[in-house]
Amino acid sequence: MIRKSLPIGIQDFETIRSDNFYYVDKTPLIRQLVDEGRHYFLSRPRRFGKSLLVDTLKALFEGREELFESLDIHDQWDWSVTYAVVRLNFNSKYDTPTDIERNILTQLKAIERKAGLSAATWDSATEYLFELLDRLHHKTGQRVVILVDEYDKPILDGLHDPNVARANREYLRGFYGMIKGSAEHVRFVFVTGVSMFSKVSLFSDMNNLKDISLDPRYAAICGYADADIDTVFASELDGLDRDMIRAWYNGYNWRGEARLYNPFDVLLLLKDREFLPYWFETGSPSFLFETLKKRSLSLRELENRMVDRSLVSKFDVEAISAEALLFQTGYLTITEEVQQGHRTLFRLNYPNHEVKLSLNDALLAHLDSFDQLPLDQARSLLTFLQTHDYEAFAGEFYAYLSSIPYQWQSTADLSRYEAWYASLLHMCFRAIGVDVRSEDVSSRGRADMVVLTEGQVFILEFKMAEGANALETALDSALAQMRERGYAEKYWDRREAIHLVAIAFDREERKLLKVRAEAAVNS
Repeated sequence: MIRKSLPIGIQDFETIRSDNFYYVDKTPLIRQLVDEGRHYFLSRPRRFGKSLLVDTLKALFEGREELFESLDIHDQWDWSVTYAVVRLNFNSKYDTPTDIERNILTQLKAIERKAGLSAATWDSATEYLFELLDRLHHKTGQRVVILVDEYDKPILDGLHDPNVARANREYLRGFYGMIKGSAEHVRFVFVTGVSMFSKVSLFSDMNNLKDISLDPRYAAICGYADADIDTVFASELDGLDRDMIRAWYNGYNWRGEARLYNPFDVLLLLKDREFLPYWFETGSPSFLFETLKKRSLSLRELENRMVDRSLVSKFDVEAISAEALLFQTGYLTITEEVQQGHRTLFRLNYPNHEVKLSLNDALLAHLDSFDQLPLDQARSLLTFLQTHDYEAFAGEFYAYLSSIPYQWQSTADLSRYEAWYASLLHMCFRAIGVDVRSEDVSSRGRADMVVLTEGQVFILEFKMAEGANALETALDSALAQMRERGYAEKYWDRREAIHLVAIAFDREERKLLKVRAEAAVNS
């Protein structure tokens, strides 16, 4: 097969099609999109191909037929009709609505000049847009196409200061409202970004947008599917383990049939030939970590969690749920859909190995405020567990807990310290690639944590004691609970040694703990 160039970081459709780059044909879905409606909204995580999709739409409506030769849409599009396109990109830095206004005016004036129109004198970006659409419509005889990329960035930039975020949101609400007010001049609208701001908060004046973010028919409109890897990129696969590619990078799902890859990951892997967290390292989830900290939540509590559909599709300055934040930014994805009466529930979990490993690593580093992730401590904890040196395990775990900054612990709900400490251990084991399962369901209850490693199964139960003198009683209670509820039963078929491990904490001293274990007996 003929090898082409890898379009790493290239979002320009003309460059990809003219300069012999690989291209995954999205035009069947684009054609369906244009045939079925006129006003669309799409949310996808960063580096998922949104900007390339927008640029493809621009080239299509401008009638750039030569760029679409051999693609699915070529013989099904009327190339004799062309449209003026107003494309707005908010990929800049915004501290105030004044910055947004200035940026929009700059872009609109550039479009005006390119169209050969005389310079207008409007000071307001909203008025400028209205007049520009009117003039473009009358000049071309065709209604105008509007494409908005990174529509939400001015708000996301201000999330560190809710007042700034709200001010930017209110400005954009009025601006986007003008698009609906110009309906007589508009042929097609496509708005895309990372977050799903509610129509009430941002698009109340533009409520004719159809949100296709969770529409199964358009689930694959961005990203690569397995079939794309095996056909489009077949010439690049020699020497790479196909199953490893799938485990490391595949798994994103927006209710479609195919699990998807982030294009950035695939392209960097094919270039560098190493399995590394390419996508994860291009972003900083510090805002996410601060949100988790404020709400005393951990990744352990959020992964493999069943939530109402409405929870993942809501995002606003005043109400940002951790589930929505993790899902919309690409750190969790839909792994199961369940219909419960009139409600649709989604199970959320990590999409792949890259995100699972990297997110736990990053959160551990953020917790510790250290330059070096405490991987040595995690490995020591595992070794002590495997060798049944529970006293050393307790000492190492205590040392690790002592390293966590006080401000992190002080935000945790006192009634939930068991979950908090379990979460820290969970992340330690995740960071070194251990098979660890939290809230492990059996027929009679839930084990706090199960660790499967090298022919052994460790079932862990965490208990909070009311004072140091009650630690032994808490240990007795935890072991009795694991026995009585048969937590080990589901693992007997593995024919491996199973150990029940009780971990008790003193509520007053917080970090003071004891560990006791016993072998599980098959009755």
